[in-house]
Amino acid sequence: MSILSSLKFRFAVGFAALSLIGLGSGYLYTQSTSNKLSQHQNLSLVQQEISDLPQQHFQNTAIAELAPPDSTEKQNSTLSKQKSSSAPYKVIDELKRYKFSVRGNQILSSAKLPNTKVNFNQKDLLFVLINTKKYFQTYSSQDADILRTGLLASSGVSVQDVLKTLDFMIAVLQEDIANNRVTRLQDPNFINKNFRVIKWSAYNPQNRNQERLRITKYAVFTHPGSRKKTAKFNTPIYSLKDNGSSNKFYTKYTKQDVLSGIYEPGGKEFGKVEPLAYLTREGLEEALMQGTILINFNDGSKAFFNVDRNNGIPYIKGVSPRAQKRYWYFRKVDAIKGYGYKIDAKISIKPGVTFAGDVLNIGLGKIIVLEYPQGGSKRLKMGIIADTGGAFLPNLYQLDFLAGIFQNQNAFKRHISQLPEYATAYILVKK
Repeated sequence: MSILSSLKFRFAVGFAALSLIGLGSGYLYTQSTSNKLSQHQNLSLVQQEISDLPQQHFQNTAIAELAPPDSTEKQNSTLSKQKSSSAPYKVIDELKRYKFSVRGNQILSSAKLPNTKVNFNQKDLLFVLINTKKYFQTYSSQDADILRTGLLASSGVSVQDVLKTLDFMIAVLQEDIANNRVTRLQDPNFINKNFRVIKWSAYNPQNRNQERLRITKYAVFTHPGSRKKTAKFNTPIYSLKDNGSSNKFYTKYTKQDVLSGIYEPGGKEFGKVEPLAYLTREGLEEALMQGTILINFNDGSKAFFNVDRNNGIPYIKGVSPRAQKRYWYFRKVDAIKGYGYKIDAKISIKPGVTFAGDVLNIGLGKIIVLEYPQGGSKRLKMGIIADTGGAFLPNLYQLDFLAGIFQNQNAFKRHISQLPEYATAYILVKK
């Protein structure tokens, strides 16, 4: 969504993978966060979920290392991991349909980070970590998808482990920033000591030779636009009216139907939606794919818009953007938005520290470190899965990196030319 599905600012550019959040709302490709299904649907396909997270798991974990478990706990933990790794994991798509099975040890293995500084913006990462933790706290009862343990259950990783990891990283960053020092989270020795480092090898059913993750990129683009239809800005983005969307009338219409003018004066559905802005056709396609767009209006004002709900038609990989039948309705937002089960719940995210990924099978809130060569030396970059999109449901071989806000494609391409197309990926879990 995996825009501002479902405010996912999300769009596939030459290098970028098809994604949408929901920038869900994916912003940008995501900018497509896809529509979230009811939490009660197809629960039989969920390998493991947690119905009642204890409040203690939402509290900040002390930075001091935890006392080691006693021998009985260790034995139970080992038996649990052996059991979870023995059964194949059933990979599902965004409609919760079974796609294929895979064993966790085909993809996940224990590792250590190399002795290289980990790069990220401290304040931006803290911002996204806090917002992701808040999403778990606030919406776990409404969004059952974030309670899935997914593939990581094969390595003994629970939702509580994810929360403990977020709490610990937030505490470390807050303390280091308050003391005006480089955070310990940039030290690979500190990470190797305090975290389990799980290497994530790509699993691509269409390319079994792929070992490293493909790293595509998405962005928020600024575009000129108009609040009224003009000869130049003649392609609308619409918002569903809250009092008129319960009957799902909008699911009857493809993107092509919408662009034919059904909601414009004289159209058969005129008045059922609200036009938010008018763009060029190119601007619309970028907004749909990226999930988020920043519009500079011809009256001198500007505003972010993020995808909200779609027409229920899946995004088809391999089909050109203009031929896609999926269509997203937008909402005005105050920031770049990532994952969320509805528009008002989406996680506010920052470029440079956010990945869109498979939140159903890999999971929301996973801390990712990428390893890749640059300029003859090894580089490490850290971020968090806080967005998703149609291209990531399912997808065990790719992440989409939120690169930034750009005025045009050329600026975007220059920036991402310095970033890897493939990388070795690690998932961090607090010990």
